[in-house]
Amino acid sequence: MGLFKNIKAGMDSAANAQRFAMANATQAPTAGQLGVAGMPVDPASIGGPSTQPLAADDPMLAPVDGIGLAEYAAVSKQAQARGVTSEAGMGEIAAEMGYDPAVFLAATQEWMRRMGQSMVVGQQFRAHMGY
Repeated sequence: MGLFKNIKAGMDSAANAQRFAMANATQAPTAGQLGVAGMPVDPASIGGPSTQPLAADDPMLAPVDGIGLAEYAAVSKQAQARGVTSEAGMGEIAAEMGYDPAVFLAATQEWMRRMGQSMVVGQQFRAHMGY
């Protein structure tokens, strides 16, 4: 009797998992949108960053106080090449590259927040980094 109960529970779990996956699937990007490929379920449904597509002009991709994602990635790439891992070091590199360190570091915090909300932002950042 216990064996059949376990089999039924397993079948019910599989059906529930399939319903959950279908209800929380990552949408494919349409023309003019940027999206994340290979994610069958949107992690936002369980508290993670979203994989839903963004339009190229979405506010999540808009510059922060004049610091765009490409600029943030350029400074980050320099920091990576130099082995810099501190905010102060990032600020120094930003200053060397012509950015106000205070503005740049504030923008960095916002870009990290946005990446925590949308995997598309992180994917675009990695593309600017050359990955």
